[in-house]
Amino acid sequence: MTNSRGVFITGTDTEIGKTLTSAILTKAWNTYYWKPLQTGLETEQGDSPTVASLAQLPPKKIIPPAYSFKAPLSPMAAASKEHTTINPGRLVLPQLSNPILVEGAGGLMVPIRKDLLMIDLINKLDLPTILVARSGLGTINHTLLSLEALTRRNIHILGVVLSGPLNTENKKTIEEFGNTKVILQIPHLDVVNPTIVTSLAQEVPDLRDI
Repeated sequence: MTNSRGVFITGTDTEIGKTLTSAILTKAWNTYYWKPLQTGLETEQGDSPTVASLAQLPPKKIIPPAYSFKAPLSPMAAASKEHTTINPGRLVLPQLSNPILVEGAGGLMVPIRKDLLMIDLINKLDLPTILVARSGLGTINHTLLSLEALTRRNIHILGVVLSGPLNTENKKTIEEFGNTKVILQIPHLDVVNPTIVTSLAQEVPDLRDI
């Protein structure tokens, strides 16, 4: 398994920091960005414009979602509300000259359709994966369960990103029991802007070194 085609960003939950992490890693690794399944557009602009702004990406580096839905629900539920069935044939990795960073929707067990979970899409795309998790109370259980699910499906785990107030003990425990590395810790941020994203990107290891 190599990282030359890109990486998949998933999380232990929704609103976990995947999009901020995606912006930081996209900036650090100069990748394309793709959010194949976007929901919640009735209340927000979507993650693609956010990443484009924070990582200061040119339009050509943003691959449009395969599906976009208004409701802030799982892709399957949001699609159902719009009388749509998601076609897995459209969830195919774009062929690009540079690596691509793919951001999932919600956590690993979020349903895309009755026969497809988010973790199945990761398997289908055959990309190494980075798991984003909260840094605080409760994260050890959620993170280790998610790592176990990925390992059972033989999905290559590049590492974990912890988001929130720095917690050395949780970091150490996740690395030890999850048999992985925390590749980045994103502290609590009162403000998020391109300058902060650029600064955090400088702390990220080279993709070829992970």
